[in-house]
Amino acid sequence: MRKSGILMHISSLPSKFGIGKMGKSAYDFVDFLSNAGVKCWQVLPISPTSFGDSPYQSFSVYAGNPYFIDFELLKSDGILKKSDYENYKWQNNSFEVDYKRIYESTFKVLKTAYKNYRNELSALYFKFTEDNKLWLDDYALFMTLKFKNDGKAWYEWDKSLAMRDSKALAKAREDYKKDIDFFKFVQYKFYRQWHNLKQYANDKGIEIIGDMPIYTAYDSADVWCNPELFQLDEQKRPVDVAGCPPDAFSKTGQLWGNPLYNWEYHKKGTLGKQTNPLGETKNEPYKWWRQRIEFSVKIFDIVRIDHFRGFESYYAIPANAETAETGEWRKGPGAELFKTIEAKLGKLNLISEDLGFLTPEVEEMLKEVGYPGMKIMQFAFGGDSSNEYLPHNFTTNNTVVYTGTHDNPTLKGWVNSLSKKALKHCFDYLNIEKKKDIPDAIIRLAWATCGDLAIAQMQDFLKAEENARMNTPSTLGINWKYRIQSSDLTEDLAKQIKSLNKLFNRLEEKTKEESKIKKEKK
Repeated sequence: MRKSGILMHISSLPSKFGIGKMGKSAYDFVDFLSNAGVKCWQVLPISPTSFGDSPYQSFSVYAGNPYFIDFELLKSDGILKKSDYENYKWQNNSFEVDYKRIYESTFKVLKTAYKNYRNELSALYFKFTEDNKLWLDDYALFMTLKFKNDGKAWYEWDKSLAMRDSKALAKAREDYKKDIDFFKFVQYKFYRQWHNLKQYANDKGIEIIGDMPIYTAYDSADVWCNPELFQLDEQKRPVDVAGCPPDAFSKTGQLWGNPLYNWEYHKKGTLGKQTNPLGETKNEPYKWWRQRIEFSVKIFDIVRIDHFRGFESYYAIPANAETAETGEWRKGPGAELFKTIEAKLGKLNLISEDLGFLTPEVEEMLKEVGYPGMKIMQFAFGGDSSNEYLPHNFTTNNTVVYTGTHDNPTLKGWVNSLSKKALKHCFDYLNIEKKKDIPDAIIRLAWATCGDLAIAQMQDFLKAEENARMNTPSTLGINWKYRIQSSDLTEDLAKQIKSLNKLFNRLEEKTKEESKIKKEKK
């Protein structure tokens, strides 16, 4: 089925609390998507943000971002009053996220909610903590110790805790029981709100596309609890770190700094006590990955895996390097990892982010797993007619066509950066004469392709300037801030997008009879 999607993170939703939340504005956005005939809402990772406020650097691959918890929904639950959250200044303006303000105030409000909730811990809460025992206990302890250590990374804590001495951990669990329970409560409320929002979207015929970073942050519960899964020395320090070599995004490459996986250990599946909180005794190849993907496909309808080519071979950079220029490629697990997981879980609904340096081996792995790859319209122009991102060179409809991703400029910003050669190529290929017409023509081109799914950033439908860019790779302090306004989601814009979907057969319109049957089934 041909369909379309809009890429916009939850943080970009309108809100008077400094950042997008899972309350009314999220439901309003779902209504907007429905009215526009859009079938997919793609978000970035929904995990807690750490270094540089990036959703790709998180304290946990499982936990949800507390910033997205809606205070007004907590008020409806009877555990907050308006005065508990309206007396804080959450933002200087409504156009960008002020992460410092949000960090300083969010947990104060959530602690008030926790105090009001503690006396009536529900059966649903206890069920949540039991169902998520795989990661929740360790994550809650990790966050408790991080707050007790003034936000310092785990490898800067007292050595007994950093190295997970059993006596030190037992004492911390006893001393900080209420704090640990608080962080469990936060996750319970996050996932209650998330699943309700997802259900609302699904009932409207909209699928949520989630994003899974291939790597974990060094300062994370995942690395702290599972050091054997990563390429660390005896002191739990990274030997080599992740990144990618110089490319179109960066002349010196991208130095992400994440610890690399110990793929031999993953393949053996010999999980010790630290890696195996459920106490299971049977070894299972790639068990940690199976558990991670199984969780992701439960909280999303479709999962996009970032830097998918890293499973075939990964770029290893010495941990002390200042740039990504001095790295080397090493072999990864390849298609075997996904075949092993699918033997347990069945066919997975994944999107492979297959951008970057693609070798024949990478292309063979992608062919073997069969997941749709990605085509980026912004990469198509300025070369010659053989460019693989030009639609006439697409060889399959099993692909997701993007105007641009969160790492790209807005279409307006991209057009202003084009060389004379690329600009002329756009004019010739799109059969237009004016520079200002290129952004709309690029969206139409993406929708017109044979790709089963076409996606554009919300910024591009709003004709946003370059300053609305979500992320500029290899930079800090200027990213992940973009927000829309409630007034942006107009009825006219929904009609325009719906017309586009109808024109290019990306609109699944149900007849009145089909809708009646669906209601009767409910």
